[in-house]
Amino acid sequence: MATYPNHGRIDGTIAIIGFGSIGRGTLPLIERHFDYDARKVVVIEPELADHTFLTQRGIRHIELALTRENYREVLGRVFGEDGGFCVNLSVDTSSLDIMKFCRERGVLYIDTVVEPWAGFYFETADNAARTNYALRQAVRDEKARNPGGPTAISCCGANPGMVSWFVKEALLKLAADTGRDVTMPRDREGWARLMQSLGVKGIHIAERDTQKSARPKRLGTFVNTWSVEGFIAEGFQPAELGWGTHERWFPEDGHRHATGCQAAIWLNRPGAITRVHTWCPTPGPQFGFLVTHNEAISISDYYTVGAGAAPDYRPTCHYAYHPCDDAVLSLHEMFGSGRIQEKHHILDENEIIEGKDELGVLLYGHEKNALWYGSRLSIEETRELAPFQNATGLQVSSAVLAGMVWALENPEAGIVEADEMDHVRCLQVQRPYLGPVEAHYTDWTPLANRWPLFAEDIDETDPWQFRNVLAS
Repeated sequence: MATYPNHGRIDGTIAIIGFGSIGRGTLPLIERHFDYDARKVVVIEPELADHTFLTQRGIRHIELALTRENYREVLGRVFGEDGGFCVNLSVDTSSLDIMKFCRERGVLYIDTVVEPWAGFYFETADNAARTNYALRQAVRDEKARNPGGPTAISCCGANPGMVSWFVKEALLKLAADTGRDVTMPRDREGWARLMQSLGVKGIHIAERDTQKSARPKRLGTFVNTWSVEGFIAEGFQPAELGWGTHERWFPEDGHRHATGCQAAIWLNRPGAITRVHTWCPTPGPQFGFLVTHNEAISISDYYTVGAGAAPDYRPTCHYAYHPCDDAVLSLHEMFGSGRIQEKHHILDENEIIEGKDELGVLLYGHEKNALWYGSRLSIEETRELAPFQNATGLQVSSAVLAGMVWALENPEAGIVEADEMDHVRCLQVQRPYLGPVEAHYTDWTPLANRWPLFAEDIDETDPWQFRNVLAS
């Protein structure tokens, strides 16, 4: 029998909201690493596919959807006066509203995304209002209005979440390898100035998922390795990215924000059909989709030096995601047909025959050109490390575990993002579940591996302009 470190006791109720692939993978990690009263664990999920999973553990299941109208009543009954921990892994529930309720009750809180109530993504006509910038800013405004108090961790999965901890590790690696002072900064300003001093122009959250099944994708089914609903929702949001001070060109369909931190811009097109040039260790150069994510904004914001509207320094930052091949086919089918597939399927650990999820941060534009730092977790390693999840899921659920540990150890930190947490402690908890965590330097730039037969509108004077990264 393997033994696992005990990371503390959770008193009161543990409520897991949403029990899809990530919830199913997170629960065994909670069982492994915390002391708690099993009678006080409850799952809130309207469409549970596998009741046996919870029944065998004696876990209570509330079979309903949380809504704007009922969430306070339902969660009030769940938590009572005993406090506890709310683990929000759902779609179509307002992260901000549930977070505020939990803090009122003294309940610790964590989620993996700033999620709105059902209908928001497809019923909001104003594209600027549908951006992750706007959703994140609402949480930051709440933090400013009500600082301190019970800890609520916003956006702590693999990405957003773990990748922010990788950025700090990569900066320290780059500093050491270029002969700089490797004393770890103590605050946000110190980290921002370190990144500036290293000459980092920007960061890709560069991911390649090669997991696959022996069964071909069927027409009319959207296949993915994590939440289909979540991927479709973010894929239909506008593409957006943190906007760096080195950029000399502005996209024709680009838009700035007049309020808030002003660290990001958005493009008037869906992120899931917006391609960018990027690089990962296994494939080398590749296309990725510029799908919007919270970390694209939070990282650019966190590493800003100077005023938000006209800073002295800010890195460009965006997601560059190549999902599994079946998900790529699913996207082509969905956008080509003009309708969302009726059938959704998540590849689980039993049907995946090979592949890995290679997820890291590509820091570029510095004197060593580009550094990729991240997790290269295979499905074979995943099966040995933890049950009921594929490689993509384990990168997420282990980050949730790390965030929960940090919240227990820092219960009065207020509302925080992953960038503001102790990355050393979080990765100490998470690293056993990440497979190889590696650093790779590359001389690749977005100007390499281009086809010379067709003229492109590029800037040859600076390879790392977003103008060159964005695929025409």
